[in-house]
Parts: sequence; C-alpha cells; structure tokens
Amino acid sequence: MGVEIRLLGPLEVLVGGTPIRLTGRQRTLLPALAISSGRAVSLDRLTDVIWGADLPANPRASLHTYLTRLRQVLGPGVVEAGPGGYLLRDTAVDVDALRFVQLLDLAATATDTAEERQRLDEALALWRGTPFTGVESRWLETIEAPRLVERYLAAVERRIDLDLTAGRLDGLAAELVELTSRYPLRESLVARLLTVLDRGGRRAEALERYEEFRVQIANDLGADPGPQLRTIHAQLLSAQTSRPPAAPAEIVAVPRQLPMDIAGFVGRSSALEALNALLDKTLSPVVITAIGGAAGVGKTALAVHWAHRVAGRFPDGQLYVNLRGFDPSGTVMTPTEAIRRFLDALNVAPQRIPADPGAQADLYRTVLADKRMLIVLDNARDPDQVRPLLPGSAGCLVLVTSRHRLTGLIAADGAQPLPLDLLNPDEARDLLSRRLGPARVSAESEAVDELIACCARLPLALAIVAANAATQPHLPLAVLAGQLRDRRDRLDALSTGDTAATDVRAVFSWSYDALGEDSARLFRLLGLHPGPDISLAAAASLAGLSAGRVRPLLMELVGAHLISEHVSGRYTFHDLLRAYAADLARTNDSGAERDAASLRMFDHYLHTAHAANARIDPSRDPLTLTPPQSGTTPESPADNDKALDWFVAERAVLLATIDHAAATGYDTHTWQLTWTFATFQDRQGHWQDLAATQHAALTAAARLNDSATQANTHRNLASAYGRLGRFDDAHTHLLQALELDRQAGDLVGQGHTYRSLAVISGRQRQHREALEHARQALDLYQAAGYRKGQARAFNAIGWYYTLLGDHQQALTYCQQALTLLQEFGDRHGQAGTWDSLGHAYHYLGQHIQALTCYHHALDLYRNLGDRHQEAETLTNLGETRAAMGDVASARKAWQEALDIYTELGHATAGEVRTKLQTVIKE
Repeated sequence: MGVEIRLLGPLEVLVGGTPIRLTGRQRTLLPALAISSGRAVSLDRLTDVIWGADLPANPRASLHTYLTRLRQVLGPGVVEAGPGGYLLRDTAVDVDALRFVQLLDLAATATDTAEERQRLDEALALWRGTPFTGVESRWLETIEAPRLVERYLAAVERRIDLDLTAGRLDGLAAELVELTSRYPLRESLVARLLTVLDRGGRRAEALERYEEFRVQIANDLGADPGPQLRTIHAQLLSAQTSRPPAAPAEIVAVPRQLPMDIAGFVGRSSALEALNALLDKTLSPVVITAIGGAAGVGKTALAVHWAHRVAGRFPDGQLYVNLRGFDPSGTVMTPTEAIRRFLDALNVAPQRIPADPGAQADLYRTVLADKRMLIVLDNARDPDQVRPLLPGSAGCLVLVTSRHRLTGLIAADGAQPLPLDLLNPDEARDLLSRRLGPARVSAESEAVDELIACCARLPLALAIVAANAATQPHLPLAVLAGQLRDRRDRLDALSTGDTAATDVRAVFSWSYDALGEDSARLFRLLGLHPGPDISLAAAASLAGLSAGRVRPLLMELVGAHLISEHVSGRYTFHDLLRAYAADLARTNDSGAERDAASLRMFDHYLHTAHAANARIDPSRDPLTLTPPQSGTTPESPADNDKALDWFVAERAVLLATIDHAAATGYDTHTWQLTWTFATFQDRQGHWQDLAATQHAALTAAARLNDSATQANTHRNLASAYGRLGRFDDAHTHLLQALELDRQAGDLVGQGHTYRSLAVISGRQRQHREALEHARQALDLYQAAGYRKGQARAFNAIGWYYTLLGDHQQALTYCQQALTLLQEFGDRHGQAGTWDSLGHAYHYLGQHIQALTCYHHALDLYRNLGDRHQEAETLTNLGETRAAMGDVASARKAWQEALDIYTELGHATAGEVRTKLQTVIKE
C-alpha cells in the first residue's frame, strides 16, 4: 500500500514507507476518514468529529481547507469526493484498525480452532495500545475507541479460552494480572484469572484475587460481583473442603438437545460477535437474546450454529425446543407442553411432576436454579409463549428465534434484540462456494452473481439453488440463473415440494397466514409497487386509506418481518417477498382492485411531484392535471427545501414508477411524471436518468399522438444530451422539436427551442451562432407576448455577448433580464443572470463587483440544489480570485468545484483539475 495508517495506539502515518508528521486538525481528520476507509463520511459527521459543538464560523470552508492540505500530504488519488461525502480509497491505504476488525471477523467464522487461533494472533499482533492516542476528538474517543477496545478484549479473552481448552497455561497468569490491572472492573478478565490460578495450583491466590475484586467494586460501584464470578468463587471454596464425591446413583445424564449443526455455515460475523458478547453479560439474572428476521433468513441456523460453538461454556447442558410459532401444521406448541418436555430432559421423575401447569413452571425454574444451561427457544410466536420458559435465576442464557420482533419480551423481560438481515454478497457467494465447490463457482462468476441477485441473498433460496445445482452437476449455472430470471416464475423455480421446511412460497405463507385481514391486503398491494421502498404517505394512497389507518398495518408487517422500516418512515422488502406479495395479489384481488390501487399510486407520485416541482421551479408553467383518484392523498411539500428532500428520497422510486407506467400503458402518467421530474434531475446532475426517462416520455407521447408533448420532450431530451456532451444528438432532437412547434404554430415553443439551440451552440464554443439563436428566441417570445421567456432570452443574449468580448453590451442585456426575473420571482433565472453579470464585470476588470455577483449566484444555486451550475459559478469565482492575486481563495473555489464535478462525473472536472495543478506549481 502507498499509505499506511496506524490507529491502534498512537497515530502513525507512513507514505511510501516514510513516516510523516501530521499537525493540527489533520490529526483528527485523517483518523475519521481512515476508520471508514472505502466508505464516504458525510461533511456533517466530519465537522462533528473535528470540532464537536465548538464549530468555527464557516466549518465547511475550513473543512475543505484541511482536506486540500491532507491531499497534498498523502498524494493524489487517496482522498476522494463521493455522493455521500469524502472517503479514503481503500485500495490506496492500509489501515491497521480495519485489518484488525477483518481478522477478528475471519476468526469468528473460522471452521476450526487452529484457523481461529491464527487469525486471533494476527489481529492481536497489530495492537499497540489505546486507539487514537494523541488525537483530539470526542467522537473518536467516546465512540470509536471503546468499540475497538471491546473488540480487542473480547479477542484476548477468546484466545485465552482456546489456550485453556488446549491446556496451555504458560504465561496466562502473568498476562491476566497485567490485563486486570489495566481494566480492573472487567469481570470476565477477573473470572479467567481466577480459573488460570486455580488450574495452576494457586487456589489460595485465586481466592485472594476474588476478595480484592469484591472489595474494589463495592467501594467504587457499590455493587457485588456478578453471577459468573460468584459461581467460580463458590467452586473455589467448595474445592477447599474435602467433600466426598457423589455416589454413582446421583450421576445423571446432562441434556444435549441441540439439533445437528448447519453444514457449511457461512458469514454472520457481526451477529456471532454480538452473541459472543452475551457470554460475559452480567447486568441481568438471565441473559436473553431475541433473534428476529424474515422467513428463510437463517435465524435457526445462526442460533444452532452458535449454540454448538459455545456449548462447552454451559456444563449443565443445552435445552432446545421448536415452539412451532409459524409452522405448516398450524399447531402452536403451548408453554405447558414445552415445559413438560424440558422436565423430562432434565431427568425429573414423572411422579414428581405436578398436574397443574403453574406448578410445573415453578418446578422447572427450581430445577434450573444454580445451573449453567443454554436454552434455545426456536420459532416463537409471541412473548406470552416464551415467558413461562424463562429460568428464574442466574447462570442460564436463553436464545429465542421468531419471525416477530417480540417487542414485549424486549421491553418487559430485558431481552436483547438481534435482528438478522439478508446475507451480504460475499457471504452469499461463500455459501454457494462451500456447497458447490470453489471451482464451479469461480468458473461461472457472472451466473453466480445473477443467482445471488435472483435469490435476493436469502439463505433459504440460496440453499435451494445450491441443492438443485448439486443434484445436476453437469448443468451450467447459467441455465439455473435463466430459470430464475422471470420474477413471476421465480417462486415456482424455488419450489422443492417440501412444504415442511424448504419450499420458499410455503415458508413465506406461514408468516402471511398469521396476518390480520387489512394488513394482509396491504401486503398484497405492496407487491404492486415498483420502487425499491415506499413511504407511509404513498402506502396510504396505494391502499386507499388514511395515513393514520395504514401506519399500524405497516407496523404489523414490520413486526412479522414481512417488510422492514429501513429508514424512518420508509418501508421495503426483498425481491422474493415482493414476488410473493404480487403473486398473492394476482390470486386474491380482482383485476379491477389491482388497477385501482395502481392508479392511486401513479396519481400519488404525479400530483406530489407536480407540487414539489412548483416549489423548486416556480417560474415553470404548470401542467393541467386530472384530479387524483378517490382515496389518493398526495403530499404537498411546504417549501423549496422540503421539495428537494422529497425528490431526493423518492428519486429511485420515481424512476421505477415511470418505467412501470410506460410498461403498463399509463402513457399520460408516463410523460407527466417525467415532466415533473426533469428539473430536479437536471439540477442534480442525473443526466443519464434524465435521458432515459425522456425516451420513455417520447414513446408515450407518440402513442397519444400529442405533438406539443412530443416537442417538449424532444427539448428535454436534447438538454440531457447537451449535458452529456452528445451535441449531434441534442441538435437532432431540437430540430424535430422545432418542426413540431412550427406545424402547431406554437411561437412560445419555438422560442424555447431556439433558446435550447443557443445553449448547445454555446457549449460547443460557437458563440456567434449561440447569440443568433438567443436573438431568434427573444423575437419569438416578444411576438407571443411571453415575458418570462423574454427575461431568460435577455440573459442568454447578454451571456453570449460577454463570451464574444462585448462586456458593456452584456451588462445592458443582463440588467434587463435581472429586472424582469426579479419581477417574476424566477430565482433560477436570477442565479444565471448574476453569474453572467459576474463574468462581464470580471473581464471589465471590476473584480469586486464580479465577486458580489458570483456570491449572489452561488447562494441561489445552493438553495435551489443546482449542483452543476454551482460548480460552474465556483469555477468563475476562482478565476476572479486568481486575477486579484488571492491564490488561496482561488484554489479553495476550484477545489469545491472539482469535488462537485467529480461527484457528477462531469468532463469539466479535468479542466478544473488542471487549474488547480497550475496554481499549486506557481
């Protein structure tokens, strides 16, 4: 790696193997980026890390300055700007903290203890002391450092446990004495020290250490040692006496009820780590964790796999029961039946078991008293089914799995929630590799990627695909992927005929069948929604209900893990559940009901987008829309910022909705949605998407034989192509628009087209042609009496005059434009005109006036969310600063522009980068 960053101790940075010294805020900025290497860190997070609540006057400007300096220190290509903020390119840096975590994750998922020990040793060798030593940041100190320290201590404890299991005691006592001196209140370390001392024949010293710890926490915390330490202390005291061994008749079998471990278990490193942390939890008498997740996500596999890994920590045995909360039989196991099974497993004589269920529960808790047992309650229906099965005293650990979130168990009984999501892509590939062999998987890499996508990374679906492939070893994986390609047939392709366990549709049905009637209907209708997620408001329109009525239905679906609330107020589900919901809608709801729901959905997005567009582009002439269908409740963003936020949140949904409307014949909705969406797409730099949606609109307008809409769409498409540098294509579409406008006698439309032609010519540096097109646009607007168009045309003429060197003439036209634009409240037009005025003043040598104009333009563009125009104005501002001899400010402006252009993937980034390199050399 070119750059090495060492965070596990005092901060050290090496570039090309040579240590470098960072000063000031760079010592905080670099660790904040490094700990998230490969992932973008937002500007808000960076400012919080660096300054906390004590912000400077202009934190973003200061941050950009530090980023520029950091780039100079680390070299090119290390710090990059991305859509979400700034990041260190993970291929350019080696961060010890990230390697440390990766090695620990590999250790947690190792298949044998030798491999696990090797990974632990490699990780612990990286540790040099408290992370981020010498770095001043409350966030790093209170959030990131404790997280890494906890990982370190857990790894040390696990390595010590492996040594104890293998009988390797050399050096452990000394190591643990040193560790307990550094972390004196960590009971799990003290427990291991007592165990090591006892096994080394130093029982008296172990008792002394216990007493020292007991006194210390009594004085410091006013508390007593936890149950684990008390148990070890009792064992030490018991070993001091000479009690005779138990008679043979007293020896009973220890229950070992865990099902067979899952062959080829993969991934889940974070979940396994969270479960490992439970072993040392002493805050409650009984440690309970509730593993929740959707059907087929692997809850039971995780619980059973981890239970096998830690079974040795529970010498009194392991109990397991399938509570059949969601089962094809429909028969849910009662707590009484489960308790009786457990009593039998605990070797309680039948004659001792009372008939009364309550008395049986009392006996169950009595038998478990003072035992260290692991209890796995699988497939629970609700908290009431679980509570009677909970032990009443310390020493036991309970794992509960359920398709419901078991909120009551978490709130009332202290259960720790452990939500389980889909596998990540690497874990999914690993699953297939382990079951099919690495050679077969690597030989058809693209087919494997498609299989993983079609299976939505759901473990059950991947296991079915692996089984199908394993039973047909000569069948190419591409053939299996082809069978899954059609979403409507996907569930059939994942059918095994085994409705008891491994048929995807059947497994989903057990959760669906438990829903109420209204929530079941909502689940089916969500299958008709094309987007990646849906808001509460859109779900209400889809269902034809009020938000107040639909909210509890959504929460019921979330509780059943049929959908997830991945962002506050936004809901989603994976593709297989989406296909299942759509399948149910086709079989349970009539065509008329489905069509009505789809129309409400289209109306919701169209009317909300139209209202939002009116906020961000109020100068644009509005559409005349058909009133929304009954039951539709469109949103109405209150201001420009709220409208921008709505478009950002719904961008992917709108793209999918437009595609869906076009594919299903809703032509009017197709072109009107693209019209309402175009301004946002253009200003945010989503030009590829803008082109794609306009193509869909053009096809829809042609089917409707709507020439005016076709002309408008040709112009929008040309605008997208112009942004993308496809000038010939842009020119072709503008000529088609012009012909349609002329045939219709539409003077305003012709004016729009000539103004667009001016823009395309100007981007090709054909400024005289651009000026002529802008003049033609003005003539047409004046003939039509269209004053809004005249204002924009005045600015266009002024802009091309200044590019041609006639700056006084430019000022004349731009001032006329500004007066009209302010009259109409056209803020975007005003921003463009301020930029034009700044350019003219710059070349007239009136730099102070130029700066004033550019700052007016920047304020407006930033408020309007026009990233591309903001970058253009920043570039111009840098030119003026450089002309004034203020190189630092010029560099700052150009760096901000470069960051935006890079984020947008715009070709102008190269030109600005050259400016920066030139000014740095100077």
